[in-house]
Order: sequence, then structure tokens, then C-alpha cells
Amino acid sequence: MKLFKKVTANRDPNKSHIPFRLNFLFFIVFLLFAALIGQLAYLQVDYGNKFATEVNSANNTTATASVQRGSVYDSTGRVMVGNKSHQAIQYTKGLNVASTKMYTVATKLSNYLTVSTDTLTDRNKADYYLANATNLKAVAKHVKNSSDADVLYDREVTYTVNNLIDGLSANQKNAAEIFAKMSAAYSLSTVNIKSTGVTSRELAEIGEHQSEMPGIKVGTSWTRSYPNGTSLSSVLGTVTTEKQGLPSDSIKTLLAEGYSRDDSVGQSQLEKQYENVLRGTKSQTEVKTQDGVIKKEIKKYGGQKGDNVDLTINAKFQEKVQSIVMAQAKSAGSENQYSVGGYAVVLNPTTGAVYALAGADRNIKTGKVTENALGTINQSFVMGSVVKGATVMGALQSGVITPTSSTLTDTPIKLKGTATKSSWFNKSGGTSLTLNASTAMEVSSNSYMMQLAMKEGGFSYASGKGLDMPTSIFAKLRGYFNEFGLGVSTGIDLPGEATGYEGTADQSHIGNALDLSFGNYDSYTTIQVAQYIATMANGGRRVAPHVVSSISGTNADGSQGKTKVNVGTRVLNTIDVPSSYFDVVHTGYWDVVHGTSQYKTGRTLANVSPAVAAKSGTAETYYNASTPTETLSLATYAPYKNPKVAIAIVFPGMNNSTESTVNLQTAIQIYKAFWKYNAK
Repeated sequence: MKLFKKVTANRDPNKSHIPFRLNFLFFIVFLLFAALIGQLAYLQVDYGNKFATEVNSANNTTATASVQRGSVYDSTGRVMVGNKSHQAIQYTKGLNVASTKMYTVATKLSNYLTVSTDTLTDRNKADYYLANATNLKAVAKHVKNSSDADVLYDREVTYTVNNLIDGLSANQKNAAEIFAKMSAAYSLSTVNIKSTGVTSRELAEIGEHQSEMPGIKVGTSWTRSYPNGTSLSSVLGTVTTEKQGLPSDSIKTLLAEGYSRDDSVGQSQLEKQYENVLRGTKSQTEVKTQDGVIKKEIKKYGGQKGDNVDLTINAKFQEKVQSIVMAQAKSAGSENQYSVGGYAVVLNPTTGAVYALAGADRNIKTGKVTENALGTINQSFVMGSVVKGATVMGALQSGVITPTSSTLTDTPIKLKGTATKSSWFNKSGGTSLTLNASTAMEVSSNSYMMQLAMKEGGFSYASGKGLDMPTSIFAKLRGYFNEFGLGVSTGIDLPGEATGYEGTADQSHIGNALDLSFGNYDSYTTIQVAQYIATMANGGRRVAPHVVSSISGTNADGSQGKTKVNVGTRVLNTIDVPSSYFDVVHTGYWDVVHGTSQYKTGRTLANVSPAVAAKSGTAETYYNASTPTETLSLATYAPYKNPKVAIAIVFPGMNNSTESTVNLQTAIQIYKAFWKYNAK
């Protein structure tokens, strides 16, 4: 008996076994995909071109900005040239920014910022006026049309200048100046709209509305400062201002080196000579733009301040020497109407390191005295008897005298067809002294030096005889002078050095060869006289003067950093002669100050300590080729046995036959200051 019956279900083999809910889910997914595909098609068809344009207009570019220039330090670490920072209002120009957009920004900014309009031109005003689309359209109706856009715009500018700009308000002129500065910027370059004198109110208002003025921001600008005085300003040089921009004579080269047109760059003297050291490395910012508008800026490299230039000059000593020369020039000018100032150079005779360059320029018409330290290297004068040491050395080298045989008699030189030439103490011939080379220097005998020149020229002198010498005597004398730096470049590390002036050297001027021998023909700079006496002092090594001792970096706190490069001593040539030759000349320099003759010319320096050696000079000159004047000069070194300092001094334009000792008095004061500030 079966208690249970097996039941078999009746199932349709074609019927789906997927639950209804799962089918519903698939249906929903299908609808979503359909909607997505429809949206993509819609975007591609209706907005594809727009999005493609936006993608193509997006751009990532690197922009650069200037950094602080390096500083200039004196030999003790004092800042002679530094940087003063200022909050500045700046504008960074986007890519292909239309003038109409800049017009809007400039007009908006003018409500919060006031700039100087002193240099605003009619063209600037017209450019601003025409940047307004409505104004441009109105003006276009009044000018003749042209297919050349530049020609058409020039006509529009001309019409605007002639008819419309006179009515601009003060605020519109302010906006026009801002617009001109913005227009001068290159794409993705930053310019200062106002670099100094930005007020706290201007900063606050601009900050509040900055988002409304694309490209406008608050930044930092720098100007050069001189915390330890300007006594060396003419030598330190200057940098260009933003307004000046790059110098026109080197703009192409500087642009190729990465400068912007409105960058500050060294334009004279030390600032120019060491531009590559002082300029620094610009900062780099990644700029993201959209439709020419800057959307985001990411600083990639903050830039690096320029390296520093370290001088051989002690700022306090330099200031003192400059004040001494200025005071003496003013004093001399009060008694000598044709005085043109005074100059002094102080340097190390062994290394060529310059301790001071001081100059005072006096305006003959007004009597005003101004700083002109640069005159020590670019102003030349007939120096007079300071060169006689070189004349004696040349005669020794040519063999017309020897250290043990150099005796001649000082007597007036009387040649056929020329005026008598004599020494200052023996004009009439009544004081004919027997002199050797050293004592001839002591009493500053012109006659002795002329006799040496005639011997070197192969001429046997006799009173009343016609001077018969070849013109080669000029080259011979000058060759010996050149060995010591007289009449040639000294090699100083500053641009613009003059080499002096050489008088005519033909047969009709053969008599001037005698004047050349005692320093009354060619002209020399003060730095040349300093190099000459330094070469004598150190025993024959002509060393290039230099004002830069080293190049240094900058510490994190902004102070002077470690030395990167040292400037070494540069020997230009060596006078290879027996030491006995130098003994003759050195004795002469000593006797000028400490000798026993009543005619010694440097007795005023006898009490200077440590003891000095020197050669003074008086040159006969003229003002306007007719009024006789004199130039007083001096070449000196100390201490006599182991020279550590050499000094050259010149005061041109003194009265004829002056009794002034301004050259010697100046030396006394400079020596006193030197041992105070430079003794080691």
C-alpha cells in the first residue's frame, strides 16, 4: 500500500527564470545609459566647438620677475650700495589681452590709485581714450577710412589729439598714465604701476577690489640706497630706472640675455662693469591662462638675489679723503678764480688695491664744488715735475748716466730760436748748482732733466746752438714713462679710463721734447700718477689698480655671505733693472722731503710720521690758452723703507707763480687719516 504519491510539476521550458525585479533593474540601467549617450551626443553636436576652443585657449607658461640686485660692501663689511624695498602696485599682463580690457582695469584702478602724470604724453592720452570702444567708434566717423589698420589708427590718434584730449579730467589723466604703463607690458610680464610712495589707503582699497581688476596685485620693488654716504657715487655708478628701461645702445643684447625692457640695469661705472655679478637670477612662476586671462599662478623658483661686490675701499676713509679734497678745493677756489677742483688717489703699492678715489669739480663761473671721484681716472692734466723720477730712470736705462756717474751743472738752457728754459731757482743763471741725479730730483731741476733728454737724443748741448734731435726722442722718453703707467691705461677695473694726452711729436715741435722731460708737455690722469709712484715704491712692478677685492654671496638673513671669488694682484709689467737704479731714484724722493738743500721742494712733509718720500710738481698751464695758470701736483709714498701706501694729488688752475702748498697740505691730512683707518 502506497501512502505517498509522487507529484511532478508541470513547467514550461520556454518561460524565463529571471525574477521580475532583476528585469526592472536592467531596464533602469538601460534608460541611464541611453540618457548618458544622448547627453554626450548633445554636447558633441551643440557645444563641441565651444569646448574645443576653450581647450585650445588654455595655456601653461613660465613667467619671470626681477629680484634684488647684489649689494656693494666696503673693505670692513659696511654697505655702500644696498636696496630699499617698497610696496608696489603691479600688473601682470595675460596672453593677448585686448586694449579694451586694459582700459576697463586702468579706469577701475584709477579710482583707488594716484600716479604721477608728469610724463604723460598726448599720445598716451589718445591711446587711453581710443581704448574705449564707444570712443573709437565715434572717432572713426571723423577720419578717412583705410584698409591698413595702422594707418587708420594713426589718423584716429591724430584726430583725438587735435580735438578731444584737452577735455580729459584729472582722474582720466591718472587712468591714462596707468593704462600707458599696462600697455608697455609684454604678455606674462610684470610691470610696476606705482613702485614707491604707495599709501596704506591705496593698498587697502586695491586689496578690497583686486578681484575686479585682473592682473593687478600688490608686490615689492627696490631702489638703490647709500647708507654710508655718497662720497664715491660717481665711481659706484647708477642703474636705469623703470622709465628709462634698458640702454638703447645695448638693448638687443640685453633682451637676448633674458632682460625685460623695463628692467633696471647698471648703466655706468661699477654698476655696469659688474652687471653680471649684481643682477641675480629672476624668479620663475608657472602661469595658467584661459582666454588670455591669468587664472592661476604657481611659484616654481623664488629667484636669487645678485651676488655682492666687495671693495678694497674703507667707506670711512673714503669719506674722509673726499671731505679733505672738497674742503681744499673750496679753499683754493676762493683765492684762485680759475681753479677747477682737486683730485687724490690712495692705493696699496704692492697689490694695487685702491684705498680711496676722491675728486672735487669746481665750476669756474659759479664757484660751486661738487663730488667727482670719477675725475681721478678720466680727467688728465699736465702734471709737472712729479714725473722726474721716470726721467731719471729712463736716463739710467739708456746709459747716458750711471748710478755712480750722473753729475751735471744746472744752467739755463739757451737754444737758437727759442726762449730760455731754466729751473725755478736759477732763471738768471746766478744759481748754477752741481747736481747728481738724486739731488737734481731734490731741488726739482728742469735744466738737469733737459740735459738728460738731449743726451738721449744724441744732441751735444752748447749755449746758442740750434736743437738738432730726431723726433724719435719723443717715443723714447714716452716709452720710459709708459713703463711706470704714465700715458697708458693703468688697467683699473672701471670703465671709461682716459690715457691722457700726448703733445705733437713732429720736427717743428722738437723743442717740446725738453718740456716733456720735466713734465710740462703731455698730460696724465691722477690714477696714472698713483700707479707711477707705486711702481717706483715697490721696486719696478707695475700693478693694475683695482677697487674690487672679491665677490661674495648673501646669507639667509640678507647679510654679506661667504667669498666666492677673490680678485688677485695683476702685474702688468716689470722694470727689470739693477736695484742700484731704484736706489738713485728712491734717494731723490727722500731728499725732496728730508734733504739738506735750501731748495728742496717737499720740506712741508718733513714731520709726517711715518717718514715719507715724495716728488712735488708745478706745471705751467693756461686758461683759455691766454691766461697763465699752474697745476700743483704730488706723488708720494710711505713708510720710506717698507711702503704700504702711495698717494697722488693734483690741483689744476692755480694762479701763476702761486705760493700755495695745497698739494702738500692735502697729503698731510690724507696720511693722518690713512693711519687712523687703515693701519694693520
